[in-house]
Amino acid sequence: MKKSAWLATASLMLAAPVAAPAQRADLAAGQAAAITPAERQQGARANAGIVAEYGGRMSGRAATYVEGVGRRIATQSGLSSNPGAFDVTLLNSPVNNAFAIPGGYIYVTRQLLALMNDEAELAAVLGHEVGHVAARHSQSRQRVAQRNSILGALGQLAVGAVTGNSGFGQLLGRGVGTGAQLLTLGYSRKQETESDDLGINYLRRARYDPEAMASMLDALASQTALEQQLRGDARATPAWASTHPDPGARVERAAQQAGPATGMRNRDAFLAAIDGLLYGDDPKQGVIEGQSFLYPPGRVAFTVPAGYTMQNGAKAVSISGQGGQAQFAAGAYDGNLERYVGAVLRGLGATNAQPAVERMTIGGFPAAVTTVRGSSGQTQVDVTIVAYATDARQAYHFSIVTPAGRGVAAFAPMIDSFRRMTAEDNRAARPRYLRVITVKQGETVQSLARRMAYTDAPVERFQVLNRLGRGDAVRAGDKVKIVTY
Repeated sequence: MKKSAWLATASLMLAAPVAAPAQRADLAAGQAAAITPAERQQGARANAGIVAEYGGRMSGRAATYVEGVGRRIATQSGLSSNPGAFDVTLLNSPVNNAFAIPGGYIYVTRQLLALMNDEAELAAVLGHEVGHVAARHSQSRQRVAQRNSILGALGQLAVGAVTGNSGFGQLLGRGVGTGAQLLTLGYSRKQETESDDLGINYLRRARYDPEAMASMLDALASQTALEQQLRGDARATPAWASTHPDPGARVERAAQQAGPATGMRNRDAFLAAIDGLLYGDDPKQGVIEGQSFLYPPGRVAFTVPAGYTMQNGAKAVSISGQGGQAQFAAGAYDGNLERYVGAVLRGLGATNAQPAVERMTIGGFPAAVTTVRGSSGQTQVDVTIVAYATDARQAYHFSIVTPAGRGVAAFAPMIDSFRRMTAEDNRAARPRYLRVITVKQGETVQSLARRMAYTDAPVERFQVLNRLGRGDAVRAGDKVKIVTY
């Protein structure tokens, strides 16, 4: 979590025509309509905000490598034959995501990069995203802001269950923000499979193994299942699956489209490029560790109740559970908590609210609390602001949305848990890094997993990271990825 301007996503929507069915053969042959000046202009306007919202642009060996692969695969589309026409960015984000926007802008997060196992899989992901742009899929969607990924719709975690699309129902969506990845609106199933097919065609033309699309989709499905297991909702349907083909069917279809494995994978070069990559949360943006959020820049932390989930965005942390939804963020503070609370409410759209603010001490910090009633369509909701002054120049707050009349009892433990980071918190907030190592004689999956910087599910994390099945073994001389402090 860091303070940043909320991204004006409407700039991503372009008024270019939708690709007609007669053009599909041209798309498959890598003869998409070239990038237009209007697309370049609007893509350029959106780029800076996207980069900021996803934690910033990374530099160094891995970023240079990603840029080269991205430009190579993008030129297979017909959007431009000039590699320099494409701006390929490695984003400093712990979310598994990749997307592209009109104008030649292509993005992949470092977390998704770490999940890949060779260069061909990187090319497959970026090719899939370029396929959406080549087919002008975004222009055929509703005229709303879109940022799309190979994972599809990640869902609006914050407010859907209790609010809606009017009045206070737009509070969290407009004012606090959950990170750009939570604003993603998915493509249709037909568009996703079309982009899979286009990506496979691009792989062939660039002389990569086209089977890499299927293996990458399989890795994503495994990672999603692991994340659900770690959250304790393994039976839930992944959000991206609601607008995508069944994951297993999609993998099988991609494998059929690819045919026999041919072409390069470039595993060794890829692993060399990503060795040493920051993995998981960047402590500068805050760290989610179990049920706690740790924020080293402000030396503060809090813990959510069991059963609640968190997502760390560039502007705020989003918290969701059966009792309601909440956001944790920081704001400009002039030493007056009452004015701070009022500013938070105005930022959420409550321009007419004149709440009574109650002063108290929570966790040793001066605090202020207020609740206002609002309506969202036919639903009444309460919006509660809890603000803490950590010093004379810095304040943080929770914005909590609950069904009207229920209060914030479900969030009380979280509100009371706000604290200065302890020595234990500081140890848990250390950065983690991806390391590529060579398996030694006698080492096993279990022994290597013990070197992972995790106490929960280290074996499962190691297996998914290296795309190993439950019965798969490692052999001396193999190169594998581990995550260490």
